[in-house]
Amino acid sequence: MQIGEYKLHSIQTGLFRLDGGAMFGVVPKPLWSKTNPADEKNRIDMCMRALLLVSDNKRILIDNGIGHKTSEKFNEIYGIDHSEYILEKELFKLGILKEDITDVILTHLHFDHAGGSTYYDEEGNLQVTFPNAVHHLQKRHWEWANNPTERDKASFIPENFLLLEKKGNLKLIEGNKNFDDFVELHIINGHTPFQQMVKICDDSNTVLFAADLMPMASHVHIPYIMSYDLYPLTTLEEKKKYLPLASADEWLIFFEHDPFTEACTIGRNEKGFYIKEKKQLKSIESSINA
Repeated sequence: MQIGEYKLHSIQTGLFRLDGGAMFGVVPKPLWSKTNPADEKNRIDMCMRALLLVSDNKRILIDNGIGHKTSEKFNEIYGIDHSEYILEKELFKLGILKEDITDVILTHLHFDHAGGSTYYDEEGNLQVTFPNAVHHLQKRHWEWANNPTERDKASFIPENFLLLEKKGNLKLIEGNKNFDDFVELHIINGHTPFQQMVKICDDSNTVLFAADLMPMASHVHIPYIMSYDLYPLTTLEEKKKYLPLASADEWLIFFEHDPFTEACTIGRNEKGFYIKEKKQLKSIESSINA
């Protein structure tokens, strides 16, 4: 898919599992399990999907998955699976090396979004995965991640992000921002303070990288809000702000965690918002080229 100067590529970085009840909050299991069936441990299948923006001069990666530093116990708890998808290999399929990435936009620093920012080399030394990239993050989220509460401390693993500052790869942003002519950063606070969604748009098309405001297609329905969210009523208001815009202007919502639905447009009727049409960036590209 082409938006402005950028060609957009969906990048799978790996699979994992989280508790279905936690993912859908107050929604009863008989409802959410229709679209997201659980395993024997009540976990649902999820993915860690990044978005790559390629222009003549830039290679921008939005989020980077969980990485490969986690322990065997951690991998077992979360069902982490890199047998099919590995970020570096998926980039290589597009002819892009880690060193080619110019910018990384991090929506927030939870381990399943920013864990791929660093890795251990063969000597056991921690390294920045994308050494030539500027990593863009909200300043106040950085401050939060370095001083989290007892409730969300486990979501922030310092080895995933502290090295970015030490090596000079971190750029802290304050507030909503036009990253450039085609990329906008929008702050949301329900899931975690000062998360930033990424909106890519031109005169013809808009893609919203919704991150953890709507991690899966099921979350298009307003009451479907994660128990992981620190401020669920704020999430509700944020969804009520962005879903009408997406519906009215035919935005494409890009889902970071849905293993079955890459993106969709949003419809609206008397019952609320719904998935209007499921889409993939490749199919959109094929349709444009046709």
